[in-house]
Amino acid sequence: MTILAIELMIKTKNLSILSYPVITILLIGLIIRAIIALYLYSGYDEAYYYLYTQNLDWSYFDHPFLVSLTTGFGVWLTGEVNQFTLRIGTLIIFTGSLYFLYLTAKKLFGDKSALLTLIIASLIPIFTTAFGVLTLPDGPLIFFWTLVLLCAAHEFFVKENPYNYQPTYRLSFIGIFLGLACLGKYHGFILGLGLLGFCVFNPPYRRVFTSGWLIVSFALFILTLFPLLYWNWQHNWISFSFQLSGRFNSNSSSSLTINPFNIFLVALVGIGYLFPSFGFPLWWLSIKTFWSEITTKPNYRYQLILWVSLPLTIGFTILGAFTQILPTWPMPGFWGLTLILGHHAHHNYSSKFIQRWLFFSFLIFHTIVIISLLHFNIGLLQKPNQNNFFQGLISPQNDPSTELIDVVQLRNNLASSSAFSQSLSQADFIFTNQYYLGGYIGMAIAPLKKIPITCFCDDSRGFMYWYPVKNLIGKQGLYITTKRFAQEDLINVKYSKYFQSWREIAQIPLKRSGEVTEVLYIYEGQNLIIIPSEVKKWANN
Repeated sequence: MTILAIELMIKTKNLSILSYPVITILLIGLIIRAIIALYLYSGYDEAYYYLYTQNLDWSYFDHPFLVSLTTGFGVWLTGEVNQFTLRIGTLIIFTGSLYFLYLTAKKLFGDKSALLTLIIASLIPIFTTAFGVLTLPDGPLIFFWTLVLLCAAHEFFVKENPYNYQPTYRLSFIGIFLGLACLGKYHGFILGLGLLGFCVFNPPYRRVFTSGWLIVSFALFILTLFPLLYWNWQHNWISFSFQLSGRFNSNSSSSLTINPFNIFLVALVGIGYLFPSFGFPLWWLSIKTFWSEITTKPNYRYQLILWVSLPLTIGFTILGAFTQILPTWPMPGFWGLTLILGHHAHHNYSSKFIQRWLFFSFLIFHTIVIISLLHFNIGLLQKPNQNNFFQGLISPQNDPSTELIDVVQLRNNLASSSAFSQSLSQADFIFTNQYYLGGYIGMAIAPLKKIPITCFCDDSRGFMYWYPVKNLIGKQGLYITTKRFAQEDLINVKYSKYFQSWREIAQIPLKRSGEVTEVLYIYEGQNLIIIPSEVKKWANN
């Protein structure tokens, strides 16, 4: 892919908005991501977002609603529930995101820089997986984030002399796409603040604030946000309070703990997810460009990119000193910075150097991907296994990959268990003790029975809105958990107290390469008599 793309970039003098090189890169990238989507088991959050599709609403406790549409698209289209169908929506919209990023780079920096930016963004591992394979809120966020950048490029750089800028109708499209980015993930609000900062601190673009189009844009932005605002208005603005304060509350102390060393650690982890051959250049170039912009004559195209990117890359890195940072949080900022990296690489390095850089990055990363997918599916690194060509390195008990559940195998094993089938036919609801297990269970039993699935734990998330526990009083429930939690006697003792009667009905093993890698334990509770205390605590928080 990389060699072909570079050769096309070198040989092609003029690129149309949908030329052969662009189509080739997008198509090859889509095929690679589709293979990963087909063979990589669903992650924790992906399984949980499947339950969004079964409980459609204006918004959700922990995320806006667009992820429910991208997750449900493939399921509704095919009627099948598995790891691949959950990701069809993501595969499609990320292809669109790459194309819009290419168009943005083309508008800002020209054809060759745009094609190189497209190749780089297609190769960066965390973009490929978190934005392009996994069904996460980041997918729709990046799609509309890129549309905002594309509209901003056409709005602010129509004329060569920035002091000739006049606000246009494109501001209204920016308002709509910005609102949709916020409906993907709350990061969209930071994008909006970055755009405001760009206009405030760059004199030619302060004219925005005296334009009627800004009022129209803001009105459309608020109108687009209606689903998010309406749901939160109905639920005491719980999503905003959770995102702004609930995530950062310390369980052990009310005082805020600061660890400056974590800033370095977060940056290093981010470089790993970006892949070092891209992570180090992105950090170095963003710092170099920022310093250049504050010490020399400003490049307004760079200014736009830095204003929408650095608040995330630097902000979340610094925030790592105060709380745990998920790897995807700063990544939309690096997505924008690839525009600068593509432009810089095109103008400062030879085609031979670029070809080697991209080819070896492609080769190493995709070798890791192939080995990982083989391990997930046939236990390549598992010891013991049934592979004659390699005897493995790690036992199933010490292998964290076994926590990703093969929902198709689980579904077949559940359907073949007569004890479970009989209890399922009589049950009114299913519950578990971890939010992500609820997602896996929901995916597995989707063709077997439509039944409420909830979670009795101190991290109940959306479950407390979908199926209020008070509505389950007096009903029969099935408790399903994994071996690790079933071995904690306190959990079973605790849950048994909530029901009039309690019994174990089945153990469902999951195997890989002939070895049992996980066991699901199933218990039946008759007549729920009290509301679990941990659910009350989560609701109160």
